[in-house]
Amino acid sequence: MGVSVVVPTRDRPELLARAVRAVLAQQYAGAIECIVVFDQSDTHIPDVPTGPLRTLRVLRNTRTPGLAGSRNTGYLAASHPVVAACDDDDEWLPGKLVAQTALLAGHPEASIVATGIVVRFAGRDIPRVSADEVLTFHDFLRDRRMEVHPSTYLARRDAVVNGFGLVEEEIPGGYAEDYDWLLRAARTGPVVCVRQSLVRVNWHDGSFFTSRWEMIDQALTWLIARFPEFAGERRGLGRLQGQLAFANAALGRRRRALGLARAALLRHPTNRQAWAALLVLSRCVTPDQVIGFGRRIGRGV
Repeated sequence: MGVSVVVPTRDRPELLARAVRAVLAQQYAGAIECIVVFDQSDTHIPDVPTGPLRTLRVLRNTRTPGLAGSRNTGYLAASHPVVAACDDDDEWLPGKLVAQTALLAGHPEASIVATGIVVRFAGRDIPRVSADEVLTFHDFLRDRRMEVHPSTYLARRDAVVNGFGLVEEEIPGGYAEDYDWLLRAARTGPVVCVRQSLVRVNWHDGSFFTSRWEMIDQALTWLIARFPEFAGERRGLGRLQGQLAFANAALGRRRRALGLARAALLRHPTNRQAWAALLVLSRCVTPDQVIGFGRRIGRGV
């Protein structure tokens, strides 16, 4: 069973070469096609070995600029019946494709097969593995399950192109496009997880999204409207409201942040995002300090 792996990239040649090398080095008996999609940057062919049943293609993003358009460009160009993804700053670990394709074969009802991850930040490795092998749409409404990371996704190409659909390119700023995609996929069938850390996710001091609070506010508001099912999931809706509260606290919108934090805590009293928003509003901590602490323990806001 051949697998096409899409690696979106922009101006990170050294990280890209590391990611592509790890994809093509998988000890997998089937064919692997690595499709590098350059977004708003000059294309080049990464200097990595290929070998038998290993091919490397380079494309330019022809769709909406950004991560979503780049992924979709790759999925539509894929030659094999199974597609997978890897961000250009992450690394597949040995055994990933073998474990995932075996699980996919054993679960024909699955929409996506994922694996656990190991988060690397500031020289420290923090494993994150799903507690459950099978996750449903309701599970993802309740909790984003951050260990189910986009760099671990593997799915049948036909399901992506003609089933639950391509990555949404209209979500504001492209923020949480992976969560939207995951929810749509889980509506059609369960997400099955290899309960091993088989992708290294590299976190950096800076992030494209860290300071873009206005865009995050718009994107999460869009996501709640997109999935009316959140109204029936108190914990899940409270989590998103807590994230919105934090974004608005970072923007200095005190009244909106307080209202969202209150709504979040009424739904889920231990909601950490809402409490973090209140700490920012009280000026006990800054948003960057909260994010830095979360990263040190392998968690986002």
